[in-house]
Amino acid sequence: MNSVPFKKSILESWYPIMSFDAQALLQEAKALQKELVSIRRDIHAHPELGSHEVRTTEVIRNYLESLGIEIRPCLETGVLGVLYGGQPGKTIGLRADIDALPIQEATGLEFASQNDGVMHACGHDLHATALMGAAKILAAHRNELHGNVKFFFQPDEEGSGGAERMVKAGCLQNPKVDAVFGGHSSTGQLAGQYGLKYGKTYAASNPFVIRVHGQGCHGAYPANGIDSIAVACQIVSALQMLVSRRISATDSAVVTVGSFHAGTAGNIIAGEAELKGIIRTLGPQMREKMCRLVKETAEGVASALGASAEVEIRTSYPGVVNEDAFTAFVHRVMISLVGEQGVALKATPNMGTEDFGYFMDGIPGCYCAFGFGDGGKECRFPAHGPYFRANEDGLAYAAALHAAVAMQYLNENV
Repeated sequence: MNSVPFKKSILESWYPIMSFDAQALLQEAKALQKELVSIRRDIHAHPELGSHEVRTTEVIRNYLESLGIEIRPCLETGVLGVLYGGQPGKTIGLRADIDALPIQEATGLEFASQNDGVMHACGHDLHATALMGAAKILAAHRNELHGNVKFFFQPDEEGSGGAERMVKAGCLQNPKVDAVFGGHSSTGQLAGQYGLKYGKTYAASNPFVIRVHGQGCHGAYPANGIDSIAVACQIVSALQMLVSRRISATDSAVVTVGSFHAGTAGNIIAGEAELKGIIRTLGPQMREKMCRLVKETAEGVASALGASAEVEIRTSYPGVVNEDAFTAFVHRVMISLVGEQGVALKATPNMGTEDFGYFMDGIPGCYCAFGFGDGGKECRFPAHGPYFRANEDGLAYAAALHAAVAMQYLNENV
């Protein structure tokens, strides 16, 4: 299943002896499968949008407290749990996002959303449930742990970025987190499989607004004004050429204009137009370059046509760049659970965005994929759609990987 070459020297340099019986731990996770399915279906039936995850937070908090895991205040929704091991050592953070999407579910499942217009269509219910399962496994082994585990049940990943707010609230401190791990469900991979990408994994994002200022006039006499619609159309066309003509073919970037508003009537030359879009890039250098090019292009085209352009570019999610050594560590843990053939190494990054990168500022981390597919039988519909389904057999494997990464990281070389 390994589809691309990987940095074998890095993988082989990692200490290869497991500090625990990986297969025994996987069996512990599988023994929780019925419980995990029940939890997942309850969360799925009661989805909540970002920063409104009140019920979801209560379910998670009560579960962690029943395991003797310390709960700390962190934002109005979301949960920060701390499990102290029996021996002193490092601290690892494990993260799951918990918010849903503004989508009307159409799956017809018996546990479909009971909240009109809200649905777990991206697998965050799976992520939260898997991390709860890992918490139960790790709590049962707390006396064996040399160090601590922090559980980040993060709100608002789909909105304005709950990860950044959790970090600002101090989730990475006291005790200081030494490494962080997380992952996303993938129905493109079978349950019982994992996906992994070394290096650049998810794109950074920069939403933008371009306001074109022309000169309105009567539609019969366009020479008396500056048509902001015509200018804005030229700006859109020019922006589409940035990726194909201004960056190397071996680099990756996306510039999308998704909104165009202008005009009030069919016989009036519009004096103002507004474009909204987003820039997606890989790595800080490409991010800086594309933001600069979008601004220069919009302003230059507008000026050349007698108008002006006001460009506002906002800094959003920072992207995810997996640290090589820690990713090799996670890779080996995956192999210990499902074998080399159960791990798909990704050749290309995902140009979507993920706010997990906020947890990785100066901290080694890895973000992977958990298989939740069934070979395209029922789980063939894309995420962020009303028919999205997932194979719940993947819950135990996702829970096992979270627990295994934490146990091995804390106990290696002790």
